[in-house]
Amino acid sequence: MRVLIHSVEIIDPSSPFHGQKKDVLVEEGKIREIADRIDQEADHIFEATGLCLSVGWLEMRVSAKDPGQEHKEDLQSVSRAASAGGFTEIAVLPDTHPTVQTKEGVIYQLRAGERGAVRIHPIAAVTLKNEGKELAEMIDLHTAGAVAFSDGEQPIWHADIFVKTLQYLQPFGGLLINRPEDTMLSRFGTMNESVSSTMLGLKGMPKLAEEMMIRRDLDLLGYVFPQANNQPTNVVLHFSVISSAGSVALIREAKRKGWPVSCDIAAHQIAFDDTALADFDTNLKVNPPFRSQEDIAALWEGLADGTIDVIVSDHNPQDEECKKLEFDLAEFGVIGLETVFAVINTHNPGLPLHQIIEKLTVQPRRILRLTQPQIAVGQPANLTLFDPQKEWIYTEATIRSKSRNSPFIGAKLKGKAIVTMNNNQLTINN
Repeated sequence: MRVLIHSVEIIDPSSPFHGQKKDVLVEEGKIREIADRIDQEADHIFEATGLCLSVGWLEMRVSAKDPGQEHKEDLQSVSRAASAGGFTEIAVLPDTHPTVQTKEGVIYQLRAGERGAVRIHPIAAVTLKNEGKELAEMIDLHTAGAVAFSDGEQPIWHADIFVKTLQYLQPFGGLLINRPEDTMLSRFGTMNESVSSTMLGLKGMPKLAEEMMIRRDLDLLGYVFPQANNQPTNVVLHFSVISSAGSVALIREAKRKGWPVSCDIAAHQIAFDDTALADFDTNLKVNPPFRSQEDIAALWEGLADGTIDVIVSDHNPQDEECKKLEFDLAEFGVIGLETVFAVINTHNPGLPLHQIIEKLTVQPRRILRLTQPQIAVGQPANLTLFDPQKEWIYTEATIRSKSRNSPFIGAKLKGKAIVTMNNNQLTINN
């Protein structure tokens, strides 16, 4: 298959063509030529004036629900949703049924994406059944192909387990991903603890629950890797879906001190504050919850200064039986793979486009220790073609996910992935 893209702006800091408008020819899954003008026949020709080309986007926080809850999502439907959102690779959480805690579980997910347009990277469990009590066989899981270790939606609440995990991962340079939350402080909570929660009569989830866990994790990281010793060159601890100004400040200070940490935020976190829950829309029930406008401003500041490394979708499909309930009873979570770039781009207060793309391409691969693609002749064509100016409406009829729990249905968004290329496969998004 031959694909020719005319007059596209290349966004790839590692490429000699970064920031330039070029024609790009892809043949049999490899970039064959990059030039000012290429006049050749091709199976697919794209006139890309006004469009941008980057390496394929990577999403590092996806709840795929497969195996065990395939009625909500499966590995095929989540791959279709990922392609529609511009992603060529996804890292999937281990809290499925059964939990991804064996070599067979890792291999099952790897094989599901090995020939597809979207490569699947398994994140394996830290503890058996994600219960936080007994360690999984992480060395075996790493050997089988797990790219990182996490208890998924469950924070690692047991301090001794946390320390032993860091020690266990140290010999092979493994990565621990933790969602910071003291669940005893946020227990029974449904939204951010604030004036809004009081007015709505809902139990709040204080920011302290998140920030206290980050402080604890940083203290334990310092216990395992004292400052007097050489720090690891790779990130050791990744905080996933932070949401508060206090969390940003804590991680900024840890990075200033040279700690091997990183973090991400969910795209939807910057689109709403806690006042948006006034209508009790369960599609706005997420964990961590939507915080205040001051927290949103701090998240943007963290994205701009590099404190926040990655933007994720926190894609968490839920069916109608789990969402169309009283707010207190509804499950947490939204789908986000198809809207993550558009949401960030739509609400962007001025962050340069190349910085947004870096947080969808370079940084997640750096943190997960994955090979960085490059837009250069002879390199595999792992690419995303996108229009940062395209305005479109996200409708229920076009959703590729099996679930429909999105707060953005009917919303006018700006920015859309047009084409993805990976593994010699082309996906065109209408």
